[in-house]
Amino acid sequence: MAKPPVTASLKFEQELCGQGYRLIAGLDEAGRGAWAGPVSAAAVILPLDREDLAEVLEGVNDSKKLSPERRAELAPIIKRVALGWAVGRVTNQEIDEKGIVDATRLAMERALRKLDQTPEYLLIDALTLPEEVMPLDRQMRIIKGDQLSLSIAAASILAKVTRDEFMVGLDEQYPEYSFAENKGYGTATHRAGLERRGPCLAHRQSFKPIMTWQRLL
Repeated sequence: MAKPPVTASLKFEQELCGQGYRLIAGLDEAGRGAWAGPVSAAAVILPLDREDLAEVLEGVNDSKKLSPERRAELAPIIKRVALGWAVGRVTNQEIDEKGIVDATRLAMERALRKLDQTPEYLLIDALTLPEEVMPLDRQMRIIKGDQLSLSIAAASILAKVTRDEFMVGLDEQYPEYSFAENKGYGTATHRAGLERRGPCLAHRQSFKPIMTWQRLL
């Protein structure tokens, strides 16, 4: 049996606390590579002065490394512990209009705007946001940040759990594609639905696999 992932580190957060920052938001997305549905992003501000924070959030790591059951266990703990959290969503139509990278940034911006407190610094998985959202000297782009920063890891879990719940709901509207199972990713069940019915209104028409199906219709 594979070992569960270790809890992500507070190294980056602690370094920033040493520079005087207190409200540090971790941001991450879910659904960037899916063929259907929205992209979601979460922002999480943790109470970094809490001495038992790593213990209370034991096991919080990159959402992709966790089972759906474990994510479902951790999400309410993160929400209860966090000083603030929010999730932003960008529709598949907006993804087609803006492109997936800009749409992902927009989802993060929407999450930030929904926070009750304004962050002083942003830790972001693999991206930076426009200067007007936060000065670039108060953003840190961290490759594999969802494995390296506890704040980003917490955001990755909330973004993933929230989007998965949305896709389960979408499955009721479009049962042919097994969205409750595949969450809009290009699995065999999703491909089978496309072969039977072709794309639906929930699909990202600008994505190459869907454009290919459109040409075959």
